[in-house]
Amino acid sequence: YAFGFTLNFLTLLALSLSIGILIDDAIVVRENIVRHLAMGKSHRQAALEATEEIGLAVIATTMSIVAVFLPVAFMGGIIGKFFYQFGITVVVAVLVSLFVSFTLDPMLSSVWRDAPSRWMETVRPVKWALDTQQRFIDWLHARYDLVLRWSLGHRKTTLALVAAVFASSFLLLPFVGSEFVPEDDDGYSNVRIQTPIGSSLGYTTSKAEQVEAALRDIPEIRRISKTVSKNGAWFDLELSDRKERKRGKKEIDDAVRDRLAKIAGLDVNIGWNRPIQLYVLGPDINELDRISKQVITRMKAIKGMVDIESTYKPTTPTLDVIINRELASDLGVSIGQISATTRAMIGGEQAGQWEGPDGENHQVLIRLPKAERTGIADMDKIYIASNALNTDGAPRMVPLRQLAEFKPAFAERQIDRRNLQRQIRIFAGVAKDRNVGDVATEMRESIKDIELPPGYTFQYGGSSQDMQESLGYAVGALGLAVVFIYLILASQFGSYLQPVAIMASLPLSLIGVLLSLLIFGSTLNIFSVIGFIMLMGLVTKNAILLVDFTNQGLREGKPREQAILDAGQVRLRPILMTTGAMIGGMMPLALALGSGSEQQSPMAHAVIGGIVTSTLFTLVVVPVLYTYFDTWGRAVKTWLNRNEPVEHGVGAHIRPVLQDRHKD
Repeated sequence: YAFGFTLNFLTLLALSLSIGILIDDAIVVRENIVRHLAMGKSHRQAALEATEEIGLAVIATTMSIVAVFLPVAFMGGIIGKFFYQFGITVVVAVLVSLFVSFTLDPMLSSVWRDAPSRWMETVRPVKWALDTQQRFIDWLHARYDLVLRWSLGHRKTTLALVAAVFASSFLLLPFVGSEFVPEDDDGYSNVRIQTPIGSSLGYTTSKAEQVEAALRDIPEIRRISKTVSKNGAWFDLELSDRKERKRGKKEIDDAVRDRLAKIAGLDVNIGWNRPIQLYVLGPDINELDRISKQVITRMKAIKGMVDIESTYKPTTPTLDVIINRELASDLGVSIGQISATTRAMIGGEQAGQWEGPDGENHQVLIRLPKAERTGIADMDKIYIASNALNTDGAPRMVPLRQLAEFKPAFAERQIDRRNLQRQIRIFAGVAKDRNVGDVATEMRESIKDIELPPGYTFQYGGSSQDMQESLGYAVGALGLAVVFIYLILASQFGSYLQPVAIMASLPLSLIGVLLSLLIFGSTLNIFSVIGFIMLMGLVTKNAILLVDFTNQGLREGKPREQAILDAGQVRLRPILMTTGAMIGGMMPLALALGSGSEQQSPMAHAVIGGIVTSTLFTLVVVPVLYTYFDTWGRAVKTWLNRNEPVEHGVGAHIRPVLQDRHKD
């Protein structure tokens, strides 16, 4: 209400993705309260001390998410307009979640007593499930302790292995396609056909009937709506429900394309819009036509490029009427009178509507009989009423042949301009087995060696160009998000180096993003890119929990390695709980069960994959990096304090820092 938003596609998408995130703070706070209760504390004491203990970590994680989504909300270009409401909605939602986790959750935990769950002990299936779960958690704790101890003892080896896995993930990029917005299967499609210039309405109608008969042979098409004009026809197709058919929309489009290719004399185009667009700009239309034909020839050789069409159509035969203006003025005939009379006689003047016996409405045109408007000779029969009057007071009729000269000519069907230049636009679609990014790249490579005369240029458009533009804005937002996250973590932890160890989990999420997109068959698009940016705020959560508890252990006087091991054991359970909650909250969107949901599912695919791999690597990499940065921080602090005098006196002492032994 405050921002003037409505419940729409983007705000609902933000809320659906935030479901798993919103309960994370409450999970962390509640889990820590339960841990303090297990120490024998009262409910009130446990709620106070546990919330205070975990407060820094919860605030840091929430502010990291806010730092990510504020730049997203103010991105430029189409992607910025697209996700403004999305980013603001997520920011407000997580801030409300933070408030609730620090107020309502501790209050309820302090007054609500957990009743003994004796029925769980008596119901055998429930007891077995709980015991199995507990044994599995204990097994994970034991295995994680072994892995963490080995990693701390082989730090360089651990980092080298992780770096190798991260570098190898880039090998997946060629297998993950790219596009601007995924095409959704909404159950609707369309077909447009064009007949040769000059075709009669009867010829076009007969071709449209052949196309309609061919379309009815495809079982997934439930309903067909047809509109026929003189040189073309339009078919709106309604497909059967997604659950009732085995083939997707793109597969059906390919089947329609193959079926209609057998009908001669047609140009066929399928789909609402085509993602590949190229503009050929220059001063002369004939030269533009020559260049565009070269481009189309090369585009047809690219695998997966379909429905190639140019806006430049063959010229239409016309008849130029060249008026002798001086003579017409002397005879009292205006240019407007000549154009109005010839238009009415040849083209016809609409006089009304007539409903035929078949119930169809027909336009009533008044014009010359067809036999009297077939050639130049028939123009001699047209007379123009002049402003001069005869002796009887009637307008003087002047023959058109006396006022004008007739010459056969050709005219363009439409004139397109772009940036004050003549242009020809070339459109193309992409078949199911290819993606827009790869096809657009191949097109650029295939036409880059075409020699253009001076004054002629190529300009790229369509969704491939939108994707490049949006990617630039997304990279800028990602850079700002990383900077904001670092500033927030540095202020929260009072350290310049510890945030770097925490933020090491950011690039590790890219491994899961690419793997998940490949497994789900998704692409890099506007939604998966936003999902990756979203990960920047989510994946730091686990590292923050580990580093915060490690710092608490050091303040209590524990050796560094022991503090790290204790943090891993204590924080493993909430990390697994929050990770599972986020994955579960996004799983419905990832499965794309509803009609048209394929468009947004790549965002969930990217987030789920990034969370899984980042969690696995964060549990090992962040503790190892923490040891390095802690050592460097101590060394820098010692160097900066080298000239300060050492106090001697009663109570003055220096606590030795326990150094850990490592194999490398």
